[in-house]
Amino acid sequence: MTFKPAPWPRKLRSQEWYHGTSKDQIYHRGWLKNQGWPHDLFDGRPIIGILNTWSDLTPCNGHLRELAERVKAGIWEAGGFPVEVPVFSASENTYRPTAMMYRNLAALTVEETIRGQPIDGCVLLVGCDKTTPSLLMGAASCDLPTIMVSGGPMLNGWFRGERVGSGTHLWKFSEAVRAGEMSSDDFVEAEAAMSRSTGTCNTMGTASTMASMVEALGMALSGNAAIPAVDSRRRVMAHLSGRRIVDMVKDDLKPSDILTREAFENAIRTNGAIGGSTNAVVHLLAIAGRVGIDLTLDDWDRLGRDIPTIVNLMPSGKYLMEEFFYAGGLPVIIKHLGESGHLNKDAITVSGGGIWDEVKDVRNWNEEVILPVDKALTQSGGIAVLRGNLAPDGAVLKPSAASEHLLQHKGRAVVFEDIDDYKARINDPDLDIDENCVMVMKYCGPRGYPGMAEVGNMGLPPKILQKGITDMVRISDARMSGTAYGTVVLHTAPEAARGGPLAVVRTGDMIELDVPNRRLHLDISEEELRARLADWTPPVERPHGGYAQMYHDHVEGADTGADFDFLKGCRGNAVARDSH
Repeated sequence: MTFKPAPWPRKLRSQEWYHGTSKDQIYHRGWLKNQGWPHDLFDGRPIIGILNTWSDLTPCNGHLRELAERVKAGIWEAGGFPVEVPVFSASENTYRPTAMMYRNLAALTVEETIRGQPIDGCVLLVGCDKTTPSLLMGAASCDLPTIMVSGGPMLNGWFRGERVGSGTHLWKFSEAVRAGEMSSDDFVEAEAAMSRSTGTCNTMGTASTMASMVEALGMALSGNAAIPAVDSRRRVMAHLSGRRIVDMVKDDLKPSDILTREAFENAIRTNGAIGGSTNAVVHLLAIAGRVGIDLTLDDWDRLGRDIPTIVNLMPSGKYLMEEFFYAGGLPVIIKHLGESGHLNKDAITVSGGGIWDEVKDVRNWNEEVILPVDKALTQSGGIAVLRGNLAPDGAVLKPSAASEHLLQHKGRAVVFEDIDDYKARINDPDLDIDENCVMVMKYCGPRGYPGMAEVGNMGLPPKILQKGITDMVRISDARMSGTAYGTVVLHTAPEAARGGPLAVVRTGDMIELDVPNRRLHLDISEEELRARLADWTPPVERPHGGYAQMYHDHVEGADTGADFDFLKGCRGNAVARDSH
């Protein structure tokens, strides 16, 4: 695959606003000049929008203002005109009911920000996990030249000599408190060790997974994913990306040139090799929908099944993103995929060249962090896609984070009707449950929660934890944090709120999980299942008014990316008619 640059110079999109002496052009140009810009900046040089998700309430992105200045320096050097534009910032750790509910709203606002303003190319400054897919979704729908710069992970956490992973140890320490193995005071003391610098989670959670997906897709410069947020090389990456976007505009290198089926195949295989988050499934399906690539759950299972997980990072392994960067980062993983025959080597990146050329000479500097294949965490990594009468449209499970002895399991269902029912009953010592049961939670999918919150990794009952048991099979239509772990079946589709079979599971039913054979089965007769579904009525009321109603009415299922039905597809970047 080769990319042929467009002729340069040529008339740019921004010149519809700024080039000329008509009333409309002077209106646009004259008001912008109140910022002190000289007239010759409007001479046809590329205007680059730096779409910044900085916010005081998005702590993972708290340093993006500084990175924006580095991007600007690169743009100026390359002959462009940088303009910084704040955009919707959905923080995973503050937004309620869940940041996922606002991913599509953020994508919509980004799309309209790009489409409605005099921008010739975009630099997307992202970090906290929903900001990455939402900005890429919006930019893909407009198809202007675009490059992504991730904020990078925070530094390693340490607590009493133990390496502490953000998110992963939150779940671990929380369970220890509930089991009586850790005091609340110690938990609070450990809190300071979990997030000791700016940046995203230092585990292979969803933020670092999506940064890796962006690099594997070719939408960021090679090496972008793993550089720690506070490392000076992160600022260099921002600077170089600013330079590169100007040339991308001149060449007219667009997301549609980069986000090909081959690129998505590379990303899915990369996700298997890094032990990436299950959230990558729903996000990549949504991004593919924006550029018209027919990507399915079956592609995830087929492409990832034979990929060993060789990145030894929490939650699947031992180390954190800081060590991953020192070992060589994502370029080492992409090189491994190329050497093993699992890489589309000619897939175009933002560099304008093939992805293999970016990585062919890199080295692995630490084989305890990036493992040899014969020492892989699991030989069959990726995401397992399960089907059966309980999940006719599919469900997902992350084998590298699951307990091997539970990958084939049959147990009695203990059903929680929704998240409130779970919270009300889970700590009850009289709850009829043991470690062989299967915990089931309903109405936590895209429409049901609403927003598909990260509650799928249900905490175990204290009486189970006190026996030293740390994992059970759990099934829901929810998501879970990429920092979480366990034998957790997620994204069950159709979701309960749409009348999927999950909605009619009853306590006492037997459920069979068979990951090697990709089966999820509710052990009742077909006739009984049909009768239950016929009697089902939705207990979840439709929201009345506001964004929640729009979300409920238009969100699609997790199996196709949970995007809005009216936002799928690339709508281009035509200049709107001027009304002045």
